[in-house]
Amino acid sequence: MYAFEPSEEQRMLIDAIQRYTTNDLRPAAHDADETNQLPNNLIEKGWELGVLQASVPEEYGGFGDHSSVTGVLAAEELAWGDLAGAFAVLSPGLFALPILLAGNEEQKAELIPPVIEDEWKPFTAALIEPRFDFDPFTLHTTATENQDGFVLNGEKVFVPFAADAEKLIIYADLNGQSQGFIVSAGAQGLHIGDRQSLMGINAFPLYKVKLDGLRIPKSNRLGGQDGADIHPIIDASRVAVAAAGVGISRAAYEYSRDYAKDRDVFGVKVAQKQAIAFMLAEMATEIEAIRLLTWEAAWMLDVGKEEASKYAYLAHTGAMDMAMMVTDRAVQILGGHGYIREHPVEMWMRCGRGIATFTGLAMV
Repeated sequence: MYAFEPSEEQRMLIDAIQRYTTNDLRPAAHDADETNQLPNNLIEKGWELGVLQASVPEEYGGFGDHSSVTGVLAAEELAWGDLAGAFAVLSPGLFALPILLAGNEEQKAELIPPVIEDEWKPFTAALIEPRFDFDPFTLHTTATENQDGFVLNGEKVFVPFAADAEKLIIYADLNGQSQGFIVSAGAQGLHIGDRQSLMGINAFPLYKVKLDGLRIPKSNRLGGQDGADIHPIIDASRVAVAAAGVGISRAAYEYSRDYAKDRDVFGVKVAQKQAIAFMLAEMATEIEAIRLLTWEAAWMLDVGKEEASKYAYLAHTGAMDMAMMVTDRAVQILGGHGYIREHPVEMWMRCGRGIATFTGLAMV
């Protein structure tokens, strides 16, 4: 069974992230949300923590081995600071980690080092489609094979940093199977649309992408000629998003708890009201339950358990409901102040509502 205590290396990484989120990311979150812009130096400082680099073996330019457990610990702490900032810092992993998990040796050696060397760079992936019944394993974006390679057609939404990305992985249906295809910026048939306006994560730039007869060589199929099973990629995204949901829920719970302890109403602390105390207790219980489920799912991915995909799915679906419940109650506990933008709980509630739709926006 997995251990409940982080290793020394994991503890050092968590401590470094906590300093960054407390001193840099959290203080900048409100203005970033209002202006729809994360300062580049803020993203770069988060990148320098080495979350992705620590998941890449030395032969590909990193300094560690891939660990989903370490990844979810990092994602939770980053999201505690700010969900948009967390996704921005982790964004290059949307390109590098699928290649590490499912690429062939040539793709790993050629494509991973440029992502993780030196400063943060906008690499990304396009998974989500504009459909109410979106399913990553039943895609409507299509890839058609011909003698020269593949032709991609379809639409994607919520593509991070698409306007500036050097390369991206586009997921499409090929003969009834979801597959990944590596595409360079400026490719003919790749059309980057407008930046999207969302309910939450306003500082995280997401774009519409249209594929109109986009041609790529056969060597750009993720995994090479035979392709790759994308289940591990989706699993890695689901546990990352679940961990992010835990992170913003922790933030909302802690803020509303401290507010309730300090705020007097008719001479009594808000936290002493029985209804509020029960709400806080239930919030804390749900956070811990989903946190442990997310850790277990990540551990299963690391050790190759057969049920890993099931538990990754359960962690994500559990985090959807938990994040919505916790952030909504945080707003309620603050009363009228919860609806004021100067308090961050309304932003966390807007972000929490999106956990259900964020598969493909983070990966660990």
